[in-house]
Amino acid sequence: MTPGDRLAWSRTGAGPALVFLHGYGAHRGHWDPWLPVLSSSYDCVTVDLPGFGSAPAPRGGDFSIRGMATAVADLVEALDLRGCTLIGHSLGGGVALIAALDLLDRAHEEGVARLGRLVSVAGAAYPQREPPFVHLARRGRLAELGFAMLPKRWLVRKAMEAIVEQRDAVTPARVESYAAPMRSADRRRAFLECARHIVPPDVDRITARIPDIDVPALCLWGRQDRVVPLSIGQRLASELPRGRLATLENCGHQVVEEKPSESLALLLGFLEASSGSKAGHITTGSGG
Repeated sequence: MTPGDRLAWSRTGAGPALVFLHGYGAHRGHWDPWLPVLSSSYDCVTVDLPGFGSAPAPRGGDFSIRGMATAVADLVEALDLRGCTLIGHSLGGGVALIAALDLLDRAHEEGVARLGRLVSVAGAAYPQREPPFVHLARRGRLAELGFAMLPKRWLVRKAMEAIVEQRDAVTPARVESYAAPMRSADRRRAFLECARHIVPPDVDRITARIPDIDVPALCLWGRQDRVVPLSIGQRLASELPRGRLATLENCGHQVVEEKPSESLALLLGFLEASSGSKAGHITTGSGG
């Protein structure tokens, strides 16, 4: 099975490779606010994870976070990326962590250093209270009926309003872009399967290995995140050997969409300085 059988991706720009992994219910368009600037200096690979966006969503497919991470590592290998930066939001942050460990293991076996840096944007990392939308998605037949019957734009708008601090980020265009895939029965089934397997069975082993990810790492968080709380980012930054934490004031879970300019500035600063970075903590002001 090739990465194209599990993922969809786009590639723009030239330079050091950045691989972008979106969150639950999202797609590669989540990163659009950053791409015009980043693609002028970087090779930007934006990925639709299995079952999301325009990626395949076959019945019986593997939509677990572990399966997604393997598919991402396979893609990095298939594209022959060297020293790439994995950038993941929310669910994609958890995928990035597992894929990073996979790439490091492969490097020991193959002698090819494919992982250069890691960026977790409000990323899943440790066991925590389930976000409400994931909890609901795991409610079996009830969730299936709800996903099928409820108006998709209404459902997405309510979910987004519950997780942002900046309500102006919930635009009609964004709502529709996230609602459109939910009109497909195959994708709704994939969403639910992902929710059911969103915590890997070996989560304790994975978190115990986080200190093995000895590459420059940025943990980028909204201070008012109600989905993956800032305490997760603080712990992750402290356990990554070369981790640093950047927080955005008056910002919820949708960091890129709520604070596009400020979050991009923090990312660019990290990318430019990370070759000699040391662990630290950056806090931005409250401006939009």
